[in-house]
Amino acid sequence: MNGIDRESSGRRVRLCLKTYLDSRGISRYALAQATGIGYPTIDRYYKNEVVRYDADVLTRVVNALDCGIEDILELADDS
Repeated sequence: MNGIDRESSGRRVRLCLKTYLDSRGISRYALAQATGIGYPTIDRYYKNEVVRYDADVLTRVVNALDCGIEDILELADDS
């Protein structure tokens, strides 16, 4: 194989949009309005309930928030 063990990494990408928005006093509704993304979609991202991330949604969110992708996504240990 190529030395990459997919099963034992113990880490996964996790959304931290809630932390970002809450620390800045930005509501989910305001973000939905600024991005043109429906509130239910923003709410799923906020609650970290998304299984497959949509590149268009992430792009619109970081553009609206004027932040980097690393501000709303993190690589976290499985727990």
